[in-house]
Amino acid sequence: MGAAVVMAVGVQAQTPADPINRIREADIKADLFTLAGDAMRGREGGTLDEMAASVWLAEQARAIGMLPAGDNGTYFQFFPLERFRTSPGSTVSIGTTALRMGRDVVPDAPVLAIVEAPVVIATPPAAPTAEAKGRALVVRYVPTVTDPATPAPPAANALRNWARALQRTVAPREPAAIIVLVGDEHADQWNRVAFPFARGTYALDPEGTSAPRTPTRGVPLLYVRDSVVGTLASDARVDIALFTDTFTYPSVNIVARVPGRDPALAGQHVLFSAHQDHDGERYPVDGDAIWNGADDNATTAVALLAIGRAFVASPGRRSALFVWHGAEERGLMGSRWYAKRPTVPITSIVAVLNGDMMGRNDPKVAALLGALPPHRNSPDLVEMAHQANTAVSQFEVDSSWDDPQHREGWYYRSDHLPYARVGIPAIFFSTLLHADYHTPFDNPERIDIAKLTRMTTWMYATGRAVAERDAPPALDPTFKLERCRDFTGNYCED
Repeated sequence: MGAAVVMAVGVQAQTPADPINRIREADIKADLFTLAGDAMRGREGGTLDEMAASVWLAEQARAIGMLPAGDNGTYFQFFPLERFRTSPGSTVSIGTTALRMGRDVVPDAPVLAIVEAPVVIATPPAAPTAEAKGRALVVRYVPTVTDPATPAPPAANALRNWARALQRTVAPREPAAIIVLVGDEHADQWNRVAFPFARGTYALDPEGTSAPRTPTRGVPLLYVRDSVVGTLASDARVDIALFTDTFTYPSVNIVARVPGRDPALAGQHVLFSAHQDHDGERYPVDGDAIWNGADDNATTAVALLAIGRAFVASPGRRSALFVWHGAEERGLMGSRWYAKRPTVPITSIVAVLNGDMMGRNDPKVAALLGALPPHRNSPDLVEMAHQANTAVSQFEVDSSWDDPQHREGWYYRSDHLPYARVGIPAIFFSTLLHADYHTPFDNPERIDIAKLTRMTTWMYATGRAVAERDAPPALDPTFKLERCRDFTGNYCED
């Protein structure tokens, strides 16, 4: 990885020891085990744990020699998350049983609802045909059986997906409420809907133009522990009174900069992007309740520190801008905020190189998203990334997840997206999903440090090529996403 390698992607070496050699496995490993260690408690967005991790990242950036580029001469750009949740004082009774909110019963989403209605009990697949108008439709959760010949990966949110599909199907029959009974054998799925109850949902208004969120009235979808309800009489009734609470919580972007050396180009920026948050402390699995998020996304967070060391050692012609986005797991909140309220002129950002989950799976294979139509908004930037891969990392590039019909919709789930939507050339480096995704088993000891280091050098070499070239990457003027994901995970028309 000497000067000849960097020259191959259009970078002029500035020191006898090429700065790419500042990207070291030992540094990456040490940073990763700190940021994704239990002491950081999973770095949940909108919590003090995210703040602690963010302060640590800012201190590392300062120690490396990266300059503050946040608000008011600091490394920090704070932004407000609006949190909406079902009030713990809400009540639900089925028959003679009063259910404990958040323990025996969990609403799928915060809604205002007052329901007094008889129940109608249905069994899948008959549930959609049940006489539900004005009644509380009660259905026991029965997981969908996959085709053994073409098994799908286990869905982390299988219960929620199943219940929402049912909700869409029966909505025309105008039920008063939908109650999904969940057996104890589905404890993991119950935990996945019950644990987020206290957190609720989150919103962001980066342009400051939205009206305050107000509670919405709707047909409640409730998850109820089957073992608590027991056998329901045919004449049972439900009484539901759901209310909502709202709060504002801070999250934060960490922003640092390495000024460019060319006076004519130093006002332009190559933005390296990551997110520092993950899931925090949740329900225990095999005794582990800290969901560390080593791959998602401590890998790229520490990769940016390594890239920063290389740029500090030898600045590019253009400036390098580093943004660690807060509250990505809440719905790309930090990147949505920064794309609308950047701390440098938005027109000065010539490219965004985003990474998310860069340290697992086959050592030979990696993915580059935003590299194929309709997601490709800069063929120029994509070509520089491919040249950098050939020169420094030599991955087999898996393009299948860039397909707009891919079931994971992976392109729409990381922090490059808000930048692409405002017309900035953007690409996304990843090594893709694995079985430990959003579980407490995504720990630093499971990261392939050598692979993460290669991913870091690929990301660096691509950014270095952008920083050194006379012309910035050209934006494809015809770029338009064929479809998008809204921030609840559903597809929407762009």
